[in-house]
This record gives sequence, structure tokens and C-alpha cells, in this order.
Amino acid sequence: MSQLLNLETPDHARPVRLRTDRGVFAALDVPPAGHTPVRQTALLVPGFMGSKEDFLPMLSALSADGVRVLALDCRGQYETGDASPAPSYSREDLAGDLVAVTRSLGVGPVHLLGHSYGGSLVRAAVIATQGDPSLWASVTLMNFGPGAVSSWQRERLHLLLSVVESMPLAEIWPFVRNKDESVPEDVARFLESRWLSNRPSQLTAVAQHMLDETDTTADLARMAVPMSVISGTPDETWDPDGVERMARQLGATFVRIDGGGHSPNVHAPDEVASALLHFWLTRHGAAAV
Repeated sequence: MSQLLNLETPDHARPVRLRTDRGVFAALDVPPAGHTPVRQTALLVPGFMGSKEDFLPMLSALSADGVRVLALDCRGQYETGDASPAPSYSREDLAGDLVAVTRSLGVGPVHLLGHSYGGSLVRAAVIATQGDPSLWASVTLMNFGPGAVSSWQRERLHLLLSVVESMPLAEIWPFVRNKDESVPEDVARFLESRWLSNRPSQLTAVAQHMLDETDTTADLARMAVPMSVISGTPDETWDPDGVERMARQLGATFVRIDGGGHSPNVHAPDEVASALLHFWLTRHGAAAV
């Protein structure tokens, strides 16, 4: 489960419902502060058991220099829920949702970032669209590896799969919650509420996706999209050395954030925001929309 230390939200952030041809998706929309005109747009995709709130620590810093940031709840997560009748939680459909959301914005290409399992969906969306430059200004994979998760995480996923369809989520919560007693009470309440809002069918599908993950780095490398990879360390889900090798294979800008752990967006938000803004604005400013 993603980690959070506080729920501070930028004053200029607003919750929105993004209506697409694939359903309605909850998001936080954070335009540039003040009266700065929007020059570029970024779409942030959370990982397994996460939500748009995973990016709260970075939103103020990212929504600067003309960047509008949207953080998303994917289908089956927190405030999005099923998104549409008879939802499918196949990887292809979840990736297709990102394409639909991007098109619904009507702003031209976006900077697409995926954290953890969100990186799998980002990779699948870009490959499925052949790196369409009308959709993607750039791609960033954060703490996402090229293939299978670690054996430790595989054990946890198998354990979850063994109970998620037969036990209420409320009964599972004590076993998946963050045991860190330093987590503020309001954050702990939010994390429990978010967990209970997940769709069990989505949890089942995505856990299986992570167990079945295959390495499609070579396919992504053929896409003519600027790419970056951010790796917080230590990480018990994907080996940081494997993540770095993936970055080299992609020809991507690579940033390692020591001490960032699996969620550098929470534990080193300023460093992540600085790396992203440098990538988006300095190296690829020509992609502005």
C-alpha cells in the first residue's frame, strides 16, 4: 500500500469528475498558482491500492512554471469506483482509460507519469497508441520495474488473492494497513476509508496483473516519446538496479533518489518534483501545450 504522512492539499487544487467515453473518473486538478497561464499539462497515475492523494506532497511544487497537474483515481480505486457499468479490469482496459482521460482533457499531449503499478498502465497505454505524439508529450516511470515484482511482494499478492474474494475488506484491513504508529490519526482514517472504497474485483485483477507482469521494455523503447525513470531506494517491490538497467534500455533520463523508498513522491517530494520539472520544462520545453 502506498504511504502517506499528511493530507495537506494545495489551496488551488480542486476535485473534479472527468467525463470520458469510457466513464467518469475522479481527479485532483491543480492549475498553476496565481495567474500563470498553462503551458503544459501532466497526468499522474497511482499504483496498486493507491489513489490521487499519493501525489499530494508534490502538487504545489509541480503546479509551477505554467504546469497544470491532474492526479487520477483509476477505475476501481477510491472515488472513481467502477467508472462505468459492467467494468472491465483487464490491463488493456485500464490502460485504455488513460487514453480516454487524456483525450477528454482536450489540451493536446500530456506528460504522463505512472507510479509503481501505475507505470505498467502507462507503459501499456503508450505502446497501445504507438507513442502517439498528439497524446503524450513525455513518459515517466517511477519505482516501476521492467518485469516481475520481488519474491517478497509475490508472497503478499498471493496471500491477498487467497482472501480478497471471500472476506470483507474491513476484515482484511488490519493485515494490510500501515503499522507505523507515527502516522497521524487523520491519515490513518483516510487510508482505511480509501481501502474500503476499493472494488474487490479490481484488487483481484491488479494483484494478478502484477504476478503475471512481463517485460515489454523493448516495445516501449521503440516509441518516439521522451522518457524518464525515477527510482527511489531502497525498494522491496522492484530491484533498483533492474530499474536502472531498464532506464538505459529505454534511453531514458534516470534519477535515483536515495532514501526515497518505494514512494519517493511521499518521502522525497521536493527531489521528485525538481527532477520532473527539469525533465518537462528544460529538456522537453518544445513539447509545451
